[in-house]
Amino acid sequence: MKKTAGIHHITAIVGHPQENVDFYAGVLGMRMIKQTVNFDDPETYHLYFGNADGDPGTVITFFPWAKSRQGSIGDGQVGITVYAVPAGSLSFWEKRLADYNIPFDKSTRFGETYLDFDDPHGLHLELVEREDGKINPYSFNGVPSEHAIKGFAGAVLLTGAPEDTAAVVEKVMGLERIAQEDDLIRFRSEAALGNTVDIKMTSVGAGVMGVGTVHHIAWRAKDEADHLDWLQHVTALGQHATPVRDRNYFKALYFREKGGILFEIASDSPGFAIDEPLETMGQKLMLPPQYESKREALTAGLIPFEVRNV
Repeated sequence: MKKTAGIHHITAIVGHPQENVDFYAGVLGMRMIKQTVNFDDPETYHLYFGNADGDPGTVITFFPWAKSRQGSIGDGQVGITVYAVPAGSLSFWEKRLADYNIPFDKSTRFGETYLDFDDPHGLHLELVEREDGKINPYSFNGVPSEHAIKGFAGAVLLTGAPEDTAAVVEKVMGLERIAQEDDLIRFRSEAALGNTVDIKMTSVGAGVMGVGTVHHIAWRAKDEADHLDWLQHVTALGQHATPVRDRNYFKALYFREKGGILFEIASDSPGFAIDEPLETMGQKLMLPPQYESKREALTAGLIPFEVRNV
């Protein structure tokens, strides 16, 4: 059976870009690894945050739509994005969230303790301690490396067709079903990060796309050759996939499974340092070649922001 290593990235819709940057860089201490535009809608930013190197399994990306309507989280979406922090770090994060007046709760599932909170635009987030995954050497605005977010622990999927979604995760993407607790089934992949997915097996009602919702979840392909194999694989198993699209930093294909969640498969290569040095990634707006001639006009329409201490 073909198996994905795990989650490559997760992409969400948010509001004002400065609020987005202040939270994910300033509060959560993540590195902005790329600022570019939505290749399908170049008048919108596409902002990427991850670990120090922008490794697959650590990257969350955003389309900031400052004046768009608020969405609602529900079936057909990623309901919760879960981050992994080093063992012994939850107390640090409890204090940090409290210092920033960010309300949070604690919950448990599958024997783990989670900190539950929302970002400024309504995305549901969690932090959980995990031994797996390398320590993130990036440190910013009071988040030291020893407590820094490593990358994704995983995600909770909400679906209008739970059995169908579970079948796709297990039989198409190749994750292993490892446990069930109440109405959640847990699946695990082979990667050290982005390796657990919990599917809620009861409906919560249909979600509405908009600010504060996840647009899609992307799974990993090893390289571009493996990516083409994935296209054949998912098509042969009955998924209606798009043609391969060049996103400059990875190749992408998309399909919407029966539960309504948009799945992407993204290649690990060539990576985010293809168009700027690793050391300075994320510090300036990078455009794909097809939009470089329109840089002045595109920049004029984008809301300025800065990565800053908050």
